[in-house]
Amino acid sequence: MKAIEQVEKGYFKKDITDFRVGDIVKLSLKVVEGDKTRTQSFEGIVIRRRGKGTGETFSVLKQSKGSPDTVEKTFPIHSPMITKITVVKSTKTRRSKLYYLRNSKSA
Repeated sequence: MKAIEQVEKGYFKKDITDFRVGDIVKLSLKVVEGDKTRTQSFEGIVIRRRGKGTGETFSVLKQSKGSPDTVEKTFPIHSPMITKITVVKSTKTRRSKLYYLRNSKSA
C-alpha cells in the first residue's frame, strides 16, 4: 500500500473546501471545447460522498427553478477539472445519503 500512497500523493489537491452531505455547493468547472477552455458553474445539493484517497467522489443534485427536471452529476473531488468548490449554504442532516431527494418535487 505504501507504493500506491506515494503515487497518489502527487494528485491530491491541497485547497479543497470542507463540505458535507446536505450542503448546497457551487462548483466552477473547466470545460474544454475544441481548442478553447471556459469556466462553467454548477450549483446543487450534495446527496452523496463516498470513497477515499484519489478515488473519492461526491454527487450533486441540481433542480432548475420552475422546471420539474433534475440533473445529478458525480464528480471526483481531486479532479483537475474542478477549479473551485464554494459552500453556498451549510445544513445538518441525519442521513449520509440523501437519495430520497431524487424523487421529491422540491430538492
